[in-house]
Amino acid sequence: MSDRRRVVVTGIGAVSPNGVGRENFAAACRTGRSGIRPLQIDLTNLKSNVAGIVGEFDPTRVMSTPELRRVPRMIPMALAASNEAMMQANLEPDRFRSDIESARKIGVALGTGAGGLAFLEDQYQDFFARGGGSLYAVTAGTHGNLSSELSIALALRGPSHVLSTGCTSSTDAIGHAMTLIRAGIVPMMLAGGADSPISRGILTGFERIRVISTRRWDDPARASRPFSADRDGFVLAEGAWMFVLEDAEHASKRDAPILAELAGYGSTCDAYHRVQIAPDVEEPARAMRLAMADAGAPAESIDYINLHGTGTTLNDRLETMAVRKCFGNHADRIPCSSTKSMIGHAQGACGAGGVAATILSMHDGMLHPTINLDQPDADCDLDYVSTGPRPASIDTALCNCIAFGSKNSAIVVRRFNE
Repeated sequence: MSDRRRVVVTGIGAVSPNGVGRENFAAACRTGRSGIRPLQIDLTNLKSNVAGIVGEFDPTRVMSTPELRRVPRMIPMALAASNEAMMQANLEPDRFRSDIESARKIGVALGTGAGGLAFLEDQYQDFFARGGGSLYAVTAGTHGNLSSELSIALALRGPSHVLSTGCTSSTDAIGHAMTLIRAGIVPMMLAGGADSPISRGILTGFERIRVISTRRWDDPARASRPFSADRDGFVLAEGAWMFVLEDAEHASKRDAPILAELAGYGSTCDAYHRVQIAPDVEEPARAMRLAMADAGAPAESIDYINLHGTGTTLNDRLETMAVRKCFGNHADRIPCSSTKSMIGHAQGACGAGGVAATILSMHDGMLHPTINLDQPDADCDLDYVSTGPRPASIDTALCNCIAFGSKNSAIVVRRFNE
């Protein structure tokens, strides 16, 4: 595989609960600013009352009002993040309408967990309560068409794929895009994740399996508490983080800005349980080892780990164990943090959020903190960067993701060197 193409990031776009636009997202992460807000839906019979909600986002800036009625909320967020990423990559969003050959050389790989489920919930409610319902329930409510919305809006004629693997969806979408570029199938991919799963039905389901935070906090920003002894579950969130990925040689030829290299990807399955991680943590550790082996990065070269860090009792402890199993004694020397402490858990989009936060931290020279870690869990004993942002030089980082269905995925991000 020594002759495979190198994959680089040439553009980043972010629509996050704690900041719309990559610069706002980076600044919020750097300073530990939370995007957790009170829920703005009917809370009858719900214990949850907060979520990671994207504020100050006007979807009509990217889609017309009639179009917005036909798609899930995640689509305008994904489109806004895609536009921003393409502009940074020196790709005018309209250029591919008149340049068909170029349009055939860039595809879409979109990761999403809930996809159009919240949209479908509204459609079914309308149908059963009022006999209504939209003819777009099938095209917008099923996952398969969601990447097509981006392909159509941006006139991209390359592969258009949706990956839905739970919380690892966007990590796997990025890994899939890396594979296509490495193999020379296309030189460019628009890849990342988007989710907007905040609805009564989805919240109720998470409450019933007891994985979501239901404690009532006077300050919503305190609710997401990964690795803290008093955590009581994750905070549901929405968001979109998209990247332009490119063959490094292709990027250099067109003088595109190279922000980082995606050097390795690994994915495994515990084959254990629908919602729990296997207690031996062998497969999450192996996913990290596979990503590092793919990148040719020994454990000692990893300068930082962006953790899955959801805030559930079991996940946080077992992820800590998996890091220790993967890195051995070196685990104590690696700073780690959970982006979810500030944005909540955006389901299938969360991995892309972690990759974006990591690359932006690399450029800032500043590790973002894990906020709200007030009472460390004795079983969660890594360096979680819990006392505020920390100056650091990051050359190689690992972004970890764990999903329902026993899935595990990881990506190695590296500072690009010619």
